[in-house]
Amino acid sequence: MTTTEYRHYIGGDWTGASGGATYKDLDPWSGEVVAEVAAGTREDARRAVEAAAAAFPSWSQAPPAERQRVLLAAADILDRRADEVAGLLARETGCCIYGFGMFQLGFVPGLLRQAAALAYSPIGQILPSDLPGAMAMGVRRPVGVVGAIAPWNAALILSARSIAAPLALGNTVVAKPSEESPVVGGLLWAEIFAEAGLPDGVLNVVTHAPGDAGPIGQELVEHPAVRRINFTGSTATGRKVAEAAGRHLKRVVLELGGHNPLLVLDDADLDYAVDASAFGAFLHQGQICMSARRLFVDRRIADAYTERLAAKTAGLKVGDPSEAGTVIGPLINRRALDTVAGRVAEAVAGGARVLAGGERVGNAFQATLLADVPADSELARLETFGPVATVEVVDGAEAAVARANDTAYGLAAGILTGDPDRGLALADQLQAGIVHVNDQPVHDEPQMPFGGVKDSGWGRFGGQAAADEFTELKWVTVQAGTRPFPF
Repeated sequence: MTTTEYRHYIGGDWTGASGGATYKDLDPWSGEVVAEVAAGTREDARRAVEAAAAAFPSWSQAPPAERQRVLLAAADILDRRADEVAGLLARETGCCIYGFGMFQLGFVPGLLRQAAALAYSPIGQILPSDLPGAMAMGVRRPVGVVGAIAPWNAALILSARSIAAPLALGNTVVAKPSEESPVVGGLLWAEIFAEAGLPDGVLNVVTHAPGDAGPIGQELVEHPAVRRINFTGSTATGRKVAEAAGRHLKRVVLELGGHNPLLVLDDADLDYAVDASAFGAFLHQGQICMSARRLFVDRRIADAYTERLAAKTAGLKVGDPSEAGTVIGPLINRRALDTVAGRVAEAVAGGARVLAGGERVGNAFQATLLADVPADSELARLETFGPVATVEVVDGAEAAVARANDTAYGLAAGILTGDPDRGLALADQLQAGIVHVNDQPVHDEPQMPFGGVKDSGWGRFGGQAAADEFTELKWVTVQAGTRPFPF
């Protein structure tokens, strides 16, 4: 395989790190070097912010037709490069080409095209005023520079989401991809948007070596030209970002972790429930924020459901993510693999039963189904990014809801039932930002208000919600003639 060298993209130029350092971006399945990537510093982030700030005045005044044209062109370019990008997703993030790879490549062009429509979204409203002769308006304007921090797990989707709406709304962006996905999570977009005709400085991408995210993140949070931060990642890191941003009175949009429940009610179609559960739990090795991690099944169907799901889980192919038929590829790195294996081992030592899987396979971990997981185990309490789901038998829908809500997280949930009205009533009781009735939790559409509650973040990505997040609302009045003053 060819190793490509990548530099930062700042102000329309490809430039090396200020210290000249690089790092090796590795294939999580084979361990081969995918790319040599610039190991950025805080100084590089500062230069990127300055370039974005310099580009903001002209881009914020660009006609909506121009902003829309660039985003539509970017979508077309991605479509043209789809096969190449699918291979990069597999090599850089362990994403199965014929599973989550194609899922992302089907989703992201639509995300870009939907974002392109935001350029023409209404930017204000006329407001009733009690002042005689006054016309009052609420006018939305772009905020300035947006710091976009995206993770590796759904690298193409989440990096596109972090930059598309801000750009469409007239903001400029400094993107910081994960060190695990610097190409498909960032530098690829620099190539695509440059070809699409985006002016220099409007999008900037700064990469960093493993362990060196802190200084770049600090610059994005502390630099006064950066007026918004959007962050997708773990709850622990998101809390640090929010705390730091708060000291600078800087708004943030956070999409954080999820310990997502799937409720399988007594009237659910068993075959559909098994298929939905397996997809929701094991797509992309369970490395999705929305993955179904806690399966609550009604006692009246528990034995049949569990038996069928265990059999399906055991049959999911583990292997090279570039091969057709592979469902379970590698975890992103050795640390992630050790965490998953360690939490499964802890649960089993505490009395959990392994219904399927439970073993390492090279750099991968088998799709794993557990029952009787101790409530105080890390697997029961914490988001575990891996192909592991737990089954818990409950007595009725109300018990399922109570157990589903018994967590600090609140991102996504699913309810499987043959009665949509019943499902809708239960959805109202679930403490989650997203609930899918008669579906599993892994679902997204670019125009939807995506986000969580509780420790799963705040703010919303997608559609009009994104327009609200990445613009400032200004109150403007125009007085017809003169008005009286008391002195």
